[in-house]
Amino acid sequence: MNLKATRRPRVLIIGSGFGGLFAAQALASADVNVTMIAKTSHHLFQPLLYQVATGILSSGEIAPATREILAKQDNAEVLLGNVRHIDVEARRVHVSTLGIEDEFSYDYLIVAAGSRTSYFGNDQFAHDAPGMKSIDDALELRGRIYGAFELAEISAARGEPSDVDRLMTFVVVGAGPTGVEMAGQLVELSKRTLNREFRHIDANDSKIILLDGGDAVLSSFDPSLQDKVKTELEGMGVDVRLGAMVVDVDEQGLDYKDRDGTTHRIEAITKVWAAGVSASPLAKILADQVGLEVDRGGRIPVQSDLTLPGHPEIFVVGDMIALDNLPGVAQTAIQTARHSAAQIVRAVEGNPSSEDFSYFDKGNMATVARFRAIAEVGPIKVTGFLAWSMWLVVHLFYIIGFKSQITMLLHWAVTFLGRDRAQRTITEQQVFGRLAMEQDGRALPESLGRIMRPAAAAKNDAENEGSGGRGSDGESAPQPTP
Repeated sequence: MNLKATRRPRVLIIGSGFGGLFAAQALASADVNVTMIAKTSHHLFQPLLYQVATGILSSGEIAPATREILAKQDNAEVLLGNVRHIDVEARRVHVSTLGIEDEFSYDYLIVAAGSRTSYFGNDQFAHDAPGMKSIDDALELRGRIYGAFELAEISAARGEPSDVDRLMTFVVVGAGPTGVEMAGQLVELSKRTLNREFRHIDANDSKIILLDGGDAVLSSFDPSLQDKVKTELEGMGVDVRLGAMVVDVDEQGLDYKDRDGTTHRIEAITKVWAAGVSASPLAKILADQVGLEVDRGGRIPVQSDLTLPGHPEIFVVGDMIALDNLPGVAQTAIQTARHSAAQIVRAVEGNPSSEDFSYFDKGNMATVARFRAIAEVGPIKVTGFLAWSMWLVVHLFYIIGFKSQITMLLHWAVTFLGRDRAQRTITEQQVFGRLAMEQDGRALPESLGRIMRPAAAAKNDAENEGSGGRGSDGESAPQPTP
C-alpha cells in the first residue's frame, strides 16, 4: 500500500520497544496510517539482555527486526531515525539518521521512547561502568566479562597475581531485578561454565560483588522475598553490600561510601551499572512545551487518559510517564500503549471520548540463578523451581516469533540442564566500539550517512543555507529520500 498517497489520519509512533510495538499492532485494523520511527531497527526484549551479556542467548533471539514483525500489517511502515525534537503546535517531529535530517507530520502521536541508564548526575561513570539498556551494551559487557577471564589467564601465566585479582573481580551496581539476575549469572558462568577451561586460573576464585545504596535487594518485592533472595545470593558466593553509595568509578575499580560515611575501594576491571534509569529526553522536550515539569526520573506527568494538557492528539506511554506510581516494567508499556491506541481508534471512528487509564498488576518476577527465582502475584508468593518455571513460561510467551521461542528453549536447555553457553564469541569491536565513537564525537557515523545518502545530505545543506523551513501541506508528512 502507498501510505503517502492516502489521506487517512497518520499515527506517528516514536519507539520500537514494548510500548511502540504493541501500539502499532493494536492499530492494525484501524482506518489510519501508522508510521513507526525508532533509533534501532529491532524490537528489544530488555528483560533478557543479561542473558546476551553472559553468553546464553544471541542478540537476534531477543531483538527481532521490527520491520519483519510488522511486515504483514498493511497500514504500518517502519523508519529508522533518532527523534531530536517534537513541535507540538506544528504537529511535526524532527528526526536525524546518521546526521541527515528529516521531518514528519502527524495527526496523532504516541511517544514510547522508553528510558535510558541513569548515573544520577555522574554520567562520567559510564566510561568504565556500562549500563545494560541496549544490544550494544550487552555485547560490550559480554566482551568485557569473557575478556577479563582471558586476560587473567595471561596474567597468571606471567606471575602477576595483583592483576589476576582485579580481573577476576566483578562488581554489579544496583540490586534490582537486572542487578540480581546479572550477579547470579556471573556466579553460574564462573562456577559451572568456565571452571574447567583454564590452566593458570581457577574460575571458581572469581569474586562477585553486588552493591546497592538501599537497605534491601529487589526493593519492589515483599520484604520476605527480599530476605530470601539476599540469603540465596550469599549462599551462592555473592558478596552483597547494602547501603553502599558509589562515589567514583575509574578504569581500575570504584569507590563507595557506606552508611557511616566511610569510603571503601574495590579493585575491579569489570563493572556493570544496573542502578537506575531515567526517561527519554523527549519527555522534557514535551513537558517544556505544555507547561509541565518532569520528575526526578525525567518522567512527564500525563493526564489520566495518558494525553498531555491541551493536546488530546498526543499520548505518552511506558517508562516516560509519571502517573499513579506506575512501575517501569513491560506490562506498563504494553497496557498504556493499547489504551492509547484504543482511544485513537474511537476518535477516528467519530467518538473522541476520553477514558481514564487503569493498570492491571500482573505481578512481579525475578530470577536468581538456575532453578531459582521468586514470583509475586497479588498475595501469592512463589519461590524456587516453581517460580523459575513460571518465569520461563511468561518470558517465552512475550518473546516475538516462533523461531526465537524454539531457539531460546534450546539455548536454555544447553545452559540450564548442562553447563555450556552457545554465545561466547567476543571481539575488540564489542568492547571498544562505544568508547571509540564517544571519542570521535559520532563524526564517523555522520560522515558515512552523508556518503550513503548524498542527495539527502545535499538537500539538508541547501535548506540550512536558506530559510531552514520545510514545506508541508500538513496532511501528509514528507518521506525520507530512498
